[in-house]
Amino acid sequence: MPDDPPAARVIGGDHDARFVAVPTPTISSATEGPHWWRVTALQPIAATDAPQLVLQTPYLNAVEAWLPGQAMPVRRAMLGRDADRRYSTRALVVPLPKGLAAGQHVDLRIDVRSSLPMRLAIEPLSEVHRKDLVHVGWRAAVLAALLVIAILALGLWIGIGERSYGFLMVTLLAQVFCLVTIGGELRAVPWLADLLGADPRTSRLFGFVSAIASISFIAHYLDLPKRQPGLMRVLHGCNAVLAALLLVTFVSGAAIIATIGNLAVLVATAAVFAASVVGSWRGQRPAYFLLVAWLPMLLLVILHVGERLGLWINPDWVDVAFPAGFALAGLVLTVGLADNIQQLRRDRDQASRLATFDALTGAMSRPATSERLEAAVADARRSGLPLSLVFFDVDHFKHINDKHGHRIGDECLRIIALRTRNRLRRYDQFGRWGGDEMLVILPDTRLAEARGVAENLRSAINCRPLSIEGRLLQATLSLGVAELAPDEDASSLLVRADTALYTSKAAGRDRVSGHAVGSVTQEQKALLPR
Repeated sequence: MPDDPPAARVIGGDHDARFVAVPTPTISSATEGPHWWRVTALQPIAATDAPQLVLQTPYLNAVEAWLPGQAMPVRRAMLGRDADRRYSTRALVVPLPKGLAAGQHVDLRIDVRSSLPMRLAIEPLSEVHRKDLVHVGWRAAVLAALLVIAILALGLWIGIGERSYGFLMVTLLAQVFCLVTIGGELRAVPWLADLLGADPRTSRLFGFVSAIASISFIAHYLDLPKRQPGLMRVLHGCNAVLAALLLVTFVSGAAIIATIGNLAVLVATAAVFAASVVGSWRGQRPAYFLLVAWLPMLLLVILHVGERLGLWINPDWVDVAFPAGFALAGLVLTVGLADNIQQLRRDRDQASRLATFDALTGAMSRPATSERLEAAVADARRSGLPLSLVFFDVDHFKHINDKHGHRIGDECLRIIALRTRNRLRRYDQFGRWGGDEMLVILPDTRLAEARGVAENLRSAINCRPLSIEGRLLQATLSLGVAELAPDEDASSLLVRADTALYTSKAAGRDRVSGHAVGSVTQEQKALLPR
């Protein structure tokens, strides 16, 4: 009966003819405010099993139940003084101590504050307790999982600075507050329940915030503005609608706001599903993770919103599966974000390797060699240990290139670099300075020992010809050696090694020359290869 006549007249039977039968045991109303419902027993319900009238998913609806033969109603609500804490928050429970005879009825005056349908059943007390235990266990596990994943996302957001984790955290936290407001767990904190739980607009606010953050997360996670701008415009539109509804909710609690919001969520869900399918088809790893996370959520969101819109009645397991789906999606997407970061790290390491090592010879690149030389000089000064440098190039390398071509020349450099590395110690450092010029950094090595290393490198190259594409090429090296002097910088040491190299060339090539400690002129520095 869709209005609220005086209770005494309803109980007295004055309005019996106004009740309209409904096809399913479900209580729902498109309008808020008090409405009357009558539950009639079609067959006897014995009192032996302590039957209970159970109204599931009550949300903020308040119930007054008039039992046969009782003058005063039994009042039940999820929050406030009418809350019955002997039972879980899954349902409002009204005892039927005498059972019901066939044809007897219970009159329910329901103050409707939500369009969410309430499924009605009569269950034995033992079954009520069993379902309560299952409900509490699942809800506690799911809410704890959501909170843990949200805290993890917060930590990763702060630690890494990746915005996607921030959006994910807001999505999960807002969903937690939405769930505990709808589900009644908020009553565990009385002052918070009084502050937030009495107003149906609260859950809508959290729901809208969760949806907006979720859409923003997905757009950033899949890089939709760049990869799928058409679907991004659809999601922008959904976010604009949800943001407008969020503002309107502060001043109005009209049920139409929730209806429009649910339709926007359905459209956004379809767009996200399409984006993840398209991204997966294109081989985008983030889209795979989103598809795995979103497939169960797609079904659950459709079931949940469809029930909210009055299109169908969901089975009981949806009440637990819906928040569990959020927890699963949050976990999968957290793993997906970690995979993204790992991929970025691999890309960064690859780029760093390309910047550090010369692609042709495998030796360090010139910037990396210069950096290592500066570090080696600083270490030698700090520790007081010696440091020497070997600077060499390939004799008549331009002639090799001109006669045999650059491909043969490149292979010549690769073989020389390989033979050089094979003659060095584990902690020696080898770099390509430019063209055919190579630099060897020898920590803890005096000049005389460095000359021995240089002679070893020279003999490694000229001891046998280089075999390249069926040709035998004779190659030799000219090498210069210098030892770090007290208070000498890396640039001066490099100039002296380079000067020694040119001394070897002037003396006929294929030899080693050492440069003793002494001052380096500006003219010598100007000769240093750039």
